[in-house]
Amino acid sequence: MIGAQKLESHSGQHRGEAVIARSAGNCQDDRVRVAGDFDYERGGAGYAQRRRTDPRIAARVHAALGEARSVLNVGAGTGSYEPTDRQLTAVEPSATMRAQRPADRPAIDAVAERLPFPDDSFDAVMALLTVHQWAELDRGLRELRRVSRGPVLILTFDPDALDRFWLADYLPELIERERRRMPPLDRLAEVLGPCETTELAIPLDCADGFMEAYYGRPEALLDPAVRRSQSAWGFLDPAVAERGLARLRNELASGEWDRRYGRLRSQPEFAGSLRLVSSPRTGP
Repeated sequence: MIGAQKLESHSGQHRGEAVIARSAGNCQDDRVRVAGDFDYERGGAGYAQRRRTDPRIAARVHAALGEARSVLNVGAGTGSYEPTDRQLTAVEPSATMRAQRPADRPAIDAVAERLPFPDDSFDAVMALLTVHQWAELDRGLRELRRVSRGPVLILTFDPDALDRFWLADYLPELIERERRRMPPLDRLAEVLGPCETTELAIPLDCADGFMEAYYGRPEALLDPAVRRSQSAWGFLDPAVAERGLARLRNELASGEWDRRYGRLRSQPEFAGSLRLVSSPRTGP
């Protein structure tokens, strides 16, 4: 852990841009066809290989679950970070992602905005690296709070810290687009109630292939397979992406990247934008 702070509920503006796509021919049905802002049916292949559980991050998440025995994982994807020593229920709207899950851990086809469970169904609820993709953030957060009789955990990225990552020098357009996608941390507290936010250090050999995981392995971001498991690239003009990647490629070849950032190749941890937000249950 690098640090922790308390966030009390107060006003904030959600910066995300998302729309619920309603089923054709039935305006009363608000099931999301493409759940959130990224189409994982087309872009989710290979996530189980590239976006794996990092044990150090997992240890922090599992510790924050406390003594919870029944846990709901919302936006569960391929199953990363799910504890195996507790009663787990997973919710994931993408068939492509559900198909990559372990056979003994299937997921229910549902969305955060409409969880198919009664109030207070679980000891704890977690939503990991997913809230920035939801069609209706506030509605989804209220659903997490409704079905949890204990803490709600959210693993997310702080939009105000995204520019700590050197990629901002090569593709500022990408970082700015991600800043608009990521909900401000105070927005989470406004909806969930008081939250404790912990800045998580990212290890040099992080197994979970989000962008900042490669802070000391820059060559990896030149690999299209790596980028396909990072939804951010799907929102960037391909010509803009290629221009920034070409500069990165050239500066790696010339040694300029190493002159500026080479210390990161051996830096054990990176204090980037990764945050673990925990909201305890308050009141009845």
